[in-house]
Amino acid sequence: MHLEAAIAYREKRRSPRYSFIASAELIEEKADVRIASRVSELSLHGCYLDMMNPFPTGTMVLVKITAGDAFFEAKSRVVYAQHNMGAGVGFLQIAPDSQAVLERWLDGAEQERKRQAE
Repeated sequence: MHLEAAIAYREKRRSPRYSFIASAELIEEKADVRIASRVSELSLHGCYLDMMNPFPTGTMVLVKITAGDAFFEAKSRVVYAQHNMGAGVGFLQIAPDSQAVLERWLDGAEQERKRQAE
């Protein structure tokens, strides 16, 4: 992606994105295809997943993220895919208990960002 495009894309985001490392699983429910992955960035509306062979853009997936003893799950859509790199996924439907987990993770990530900036 060219720098101008990357900047323009970043400006379209609705919420801050944080560096966040956790294990994840993507499930394409129609074909029951599962891909193990790793989260590298997380926001209130989506995440970036590191994987070699991401699902194509537009694919509807169930994202499951585990960090420590906390678990998050959301019906999602692949917003963009980068072959041999990963995929940006937008959350569409988040269960209330998963929403609470997500907010707790993001609060922790924000606190960590502030600590590193001091």
